[in-house]
Amino acid sequence: MNKILVANRGEIAVRIMRSAREMGIPTVAVFSDADRLAMHVQYADEAVHIGESPSNLSYLNIERIIEACRTTGSDAVHPGYGFLSENPAFAKALQQAGITLIGPSPEAMEIMGNKLSAKAAAMQYHIPLIKGTTKPISDIGEAKRQARDIGFPILIKAAAGGGGKGMRVVNHEEAFDEELKMAISEARSAFGDESVFLERYISAPKHIEIQVLADHFGNTIHLFERECSVQRRHQKVVEEAPSAVVDAALRERMGKCAVDVARSCKYRGAGTVEFILDEQMNFYFLEMNTRLQVEHPITEMITGVDLVKEQIKIARGEKLSIEQSDLHIHGHAIELRIYAEDPLNNFLPDTGELTTYELPQGPGIRVDNAYRAGMEVSVFYDPMIAKLIAWGGTRQEAIARMKRAIQEYRITGIQSTLDFGTFVMNHADFRSGAYTTNFISSFKPEASPAPQVNEAQVAAILAYKLLTNSLHSVADADQHLQTVKPASNWKKNRL
Repeated sequence: MNKILVANRGEIAVRIMRSAREMGIPTVAVFSDADRLAMHVQYADEAVHIGESPSNLSYLNIERIIEACRTTGSDAVHPGYGFLSENPAFAKALQQAGITLIGPSPEAMEIMGNKLSAKAAAMQYHIPLIKGTTKPISDIGEAKRQARDIGFPILIKAAAGGGGKGMRVVNHEEAFDEELKMAISEARSAFGDESVFLERYISAPKHIEIQVLADHFGNTIHLFERECSVQRRHQKVVEEAPSAVVDAALRERMGKCAVDVARSCKYRGAGTVEFILDEQMNFYFLEMNTRLQVEHPITEMITGVDLVKEQIKIARGEKLSIEQSDLHIHGHAIELRIYAEDPLNNFLPDTGELTTYELPQGPGIRVDNAYRAGMEVSVFYDPMIAKLIAWGGTRQEAIARMKRAIQEYRITGIQSTLDFGTFVMNHADFRSGAYTTNFISSFKPEASPAPQVNEAQVAAILAYKLLTNSLHSVADADQHLQTVKPASNWKKNRL
């Protein structure tokens, strides 16, 4: 493997390039119009413009990415996550072009990319599955009969789905017909595949996933679990490893099942097997993500394994250098995704210039980042701008370090999830480990009464700071004044 083209952008592109550089492998960045000055473009050894800002004209354009490989002599592609990372057509196109994909085979992607075929593969190894249908719904009357047999509430899911699209919860039979039609319509619109199926709805689950690695020689291992139950719109915001509620016996059972799921599709590379854990601590296979996960750093922090390097070695045809017995959990790690979103407005994405952008430092802190002050958060891509990771010898220490790092992380110009992170770290349910995927939806933020602020005193303080250059402008002073009037119960008083 002589040169790796990273078919992605942002923090994950930079993170991949760093591991490749440590391995002595040159990297190539690809970029759109919006990303011409992006950090991943500057970090790479070479960079190739592949199109206009919309992702379908650049980062999702298979022909342009393969052409970039040819013009730069790149013999391998790392897709990161998102974009083309789980696209079998892209994997096949690379094969035909004689370019190595740092990832699984197209066949594994196809099996695990459809929830019904993934369930069928898992059944071969007797993996626990949530009670439900195993074939696409074709008749509403028959589907209603099956729903009665499963028992309400029912979850209707798109077979090709993801991100909560094509997913409907039906609490009562009377609403079934209408919800089924809506789920089919959403699935058709989002994925071009109207196939849906039914599952028993678990109302208060925990989302637990297991990291796996597999080589070309039949060796497969797991690297323990991550808990990802703090979610909005079925997408994760806070993750931790290990889970606060998974004991050694449960971890071993889930790990074995994850390895078997990988074997069921002849998997190779790094992948993640996701499970639902119910209130009785029963776990059920949910799906497999055939790529590197956003939250992979917390696994790296507790195991000391560089997952990107392992992906590259496996793609080069090397045997796994790690055996299951070599792996042990060291400490605890938590990740907060730093989204340009407003948590008080249903996590609505925000855009604009990062007028202030200062990263935290210190013991146990890692930031996977691709932004600097003055850069724009674009409307064209995912609103995640960075990942803040805190490691500690214990879960309590990791929480304390995360809280300290959030205080040090300075972002102005956009709304972000920083203050929400402090809210999570302080919440009794999170601290006890008792939280579920309902954590965010069950919390209804209400404006807290503004503290009694002596305006004359604040004005005097701000005037002093301006005179002593603690603040640099009237605009800074106005912004500073706003921080002493928090609008919600997760806003911090920074004065």
